[in-house]
Amino acid sequence: MTAALEQALEEMIQAIHEWFDEQTARKDLEQTIQRTKLQMGIFDDIFVLYKPGRTIVDSLDMGWDEGSLSTQAIRFTEEMVRAEIQPRLVEVVQEKLAEWADTPLIDYRFTFRGKFPTSNGMLKLTLLEYINEEKRQQLLERIRTYTEHKLENGVYPTKPLETTFLAKHLLDPVLFPSMDATWIIRQYEQIQTLNRERKDALAEHRHTIIYALTLWAEKQFLPQYFDVQISEYCENEYTLKPDQKLGGLVKDINISKDKEMDQDFDLAQAQDVASHPIDLLLYAAVMILRFEPSYSKPRGLKFLELAKQLGSEQADRMLTEGSGAYKPEDTYVKTEQVECQANDVFARITIQIHQEGPGAYQQAIAFISRLLEQGFPKSYHIKLKSKVKQYLPIKGLAKSDTHRFFANALAYPELYSLLEQYARVAIQEFEFYADTEGEKSGMPGSYAAFGLGLTSEQYFPLIHDYMGQVDDEHQMIQDKFIAAFADKYGVTADSVPVLVQSLRRSTDGLKLKLLPEFEQEEKLEWLLEQVQELESYEVQRVLYPIFGKVEKLVALARKAEGKRKELLLRLSKAAGQ
Repeated sequence: MTAALEQALEEMIQAIHEWFDEQTARKDLEQTIQRTKLQMGIFDDIFVLYKPGRTIVDSLDMGWDEGSLSTQAIRFTEEMVRAEIQPRLVEVVQEKLAEWADTPLIDYRFTFRGKFPTSNGMLKLTLLEYINEEKRQQLLERIRTYTEHKLENGVYPTKPLETTFLAKHLLDPVLFPSMDATWIIRQYEQIQTLNRERKDALAEHRHTIIYALTLWAEKQFLPQYFDVQISEYCENEYTLKPDQKLGGLVKDINISKDKEMDQDFDLAQAQDVASHPIDLLLYAAVMILRFEPSYSKPRGLKFLELAKQLGSEQADRMLTEGSGAYKPEDTYVKTEQVECQANDVFARITIQIHQEGPGAYQQAIAFISRLLEQGFPKSYHIKLKSKVKQYLPIKGLAKSDTHRFFANALAYPELYSLLEQYARVAIQEFEFYADTEGEKSGMPGSYAAFGLGLTSEQYFPLIHDYMGQVDDEHQMIQDKFIAAFADKYGVTADSVPVLVQSLRRSTDGLKLKLLPEFEQEEKLEWLLEQVQELESYEVQRVLYPIFGKVEKLVALARKAEGKRKELLLRLSKAAGQ
């Protein structure tokens, strides 16, 4: 062994000792694993990256590689790493594990990895895979107890931290070498069912489950059948390996609706006695498509496409007919007036109007609302077949089929109450119609709400509620509506509250021609009354489209007299001046 290699080894060994010394000095070891019985230890993985003079040992691989190494760095041969470096480093880690494996510091399994600069590039190796069989059996028993008592026979909401550990444990091949997809899916479904009444917690549980499934799919399942080209900036590329179709091994998941369960939570129940891990890939796809934000949908579609390549007939059906998470009568309706078909995989609702009139649109709106109430993706879009081409009297909106459908429906006053019901079901912050993007992106319910808001003051409460949900960082079409609203109603005692609520969600590009109306003291009083409880930055946002910068408002106040001067000064003060 050369002196340089010996020096490199000493440096790596010293770094390993320092890492263990730092962790064993922690005072919170026992406290950390007492949070849940589903955690056996804190660390299950460390890696070493040799860099002369600054070797790294850490529990997280942050992506450090040879790109940060100097050209003068020692570069080993692969044989040197395997024959001389690996045995010495493993010996050191095994000594540490012998001392600490039965403590809260080390999980039931522990992986030691390394990255070493070689003449052929960075060599990445798994140096040691350690399993504490006693801890493993304890964990399996705890999982069995938890799933039996807290999930399958449970009646109370569960803790997010417990789901964090359980979701990944159920997909761990060391814990469960023979994976029972049906049973795993049942546990995930029961978690959602028990937390159905706590919307925020439910979303957290679902996201945790989806994250665990995604990691399993991309790190464990798919690489068995596909060559994977990983990209940091776009989707991974998958190439099917030769002769890797699953064929007759696939027992596709049967996704159904249990009438006794809340439809919003009954997702992808696996009914077949025999199950295959591909069922979990399909389940992950459906969960992503139904519950993750719009930007995550491509991953769900990709999982379905890859399952289809593996020979899954269910994946093929889902891509053409939808996930199967809804009753057939809820995804397809045909009458003399209209034909409606929904595919949740593509978040698409196809509507063909056979007989133009209120009856056709009434049936179609009811069809859409019923789907949304059952959890159909709110970021959907409509593919419309109709001879009528109406659009809202608002400049700058996307002339999409979704827009056209609701504009057509708004021609029938007898449908207004139904359209309001639809809008209140559809409105959802951070969701957008799938056929809009950029500056024309619109939250679901936008067209119905805008149209109703311009027909009658009766729908002012709807507009007020709509604006409260607008994601003004990713949507601008509210400006187009506000301008139309101001032109339609001007400044009245009834319109000012809605106008102020709307302007709180406006962008800097909006300008309104309302300044002449605020020559009247009464209207200034209405405005002041609505903004005086707001934060100063919100007041500035409300006033800017009307008066411009606050300095302009102050200048107006200086020139005014009497009560008008007082009101303008009070507005300026509310805006922080």
